[in-house]
Amino acid sequence: MKSLMRRIDRFCIDHPKFGIRNLMLYIVIGSGLVWLFGKMDGNNILINALVFNGDAVFKKFQIWRLFTFVLVPTQDGFLFLISLYFYYFIGNTLERYWGSGKFTIYYFSGMVLNILYATIFWLATNVSISINTSYLNLSMFFAFATLFPEMQVLLFFIIPIKMKWLGIANAVIFALAIITSKFPINLLPIIAILNYFIFCGGWLLDYVKPSKVKQKQKTIDFKKAAKKYNKNQAKKPYTRKCEVCGRTDTDYPDLEFRFCSRCEGYHCFCIDHINSHVHFKN
Repeated sequence: MKSLMRRIDRFCIDHPKFGIRNLMLYIVIGSGLVWLFGKMDGNNILINALVFNGDAVFKKFQIWRLFTFVLVPTQDGFLFLISLYFYYFIGNTLERYWGSGKFTIYYFSGMVLNILYATIFWLATNVSISINTSYLNLSMFFAFATLFPEMQVLLFFIIPIKMKWLGIANAVIFALAIITSKFPINLLPIIAILNYFIFCGGWLLDYVKPSKVKQKQKTIDFKKAAKKYNKNQAKKPYTRKCEVCGRTDTDYPDLEFRFCSRCEGYHCFCIDHINSHVHFKN
């Protein structure tokens, strides 16, 4: 998982133009238009034509449903408007934190996994289910709560609460839904949010490290490590190199580099990855 994330980071660095900028803005606008036109359509013809449906996709070859299901509203009225704003805020924040390329990969991998979930369900039960953005939004919510656990939001616009507690509450509800459903169908929702575990598993493990429960840790001698690091760097054509993306101060003289105090050893990262890397452990 760590190796995969480093490859994704490297790909995004090597292809800076990859990705859809302001992806969530397009999703929100599209969802708003579908909701508006759906209100004018009393028979829900438009909604039914956009949702993912196994029979329609695989028997009638209505391929557009593989993409348009993300535009189908999951709520109505005031709750719909609130959810649009909330998930736009979450998605936009993740895009600014990860970059357009990485967020695009995250969102589209979530779409693929949701389609996989619905397809397996259809093949296993011969029942065609209509999927929407519920699990996509849940995976984004979990990612946001993992990366920004201390951020406070106003629950019901009144109660200040940290994202980590909302994340834990949603995780408990998600787990209970899995436990109370029939096996093995109850495991399928995990497939739908697998992109969260792929992208945020490293941060999640770091957050619940044994050190959090007062387990003994190794003491790092930074003076000794720095001396060894500088000795090794003297043999190289650069002074600083990011452990994630490989950029150096020679190739990018204006780029800021820092050293991580949470990694074991002496590891250098660029400003883009100092807060978003998987920590090195000996």
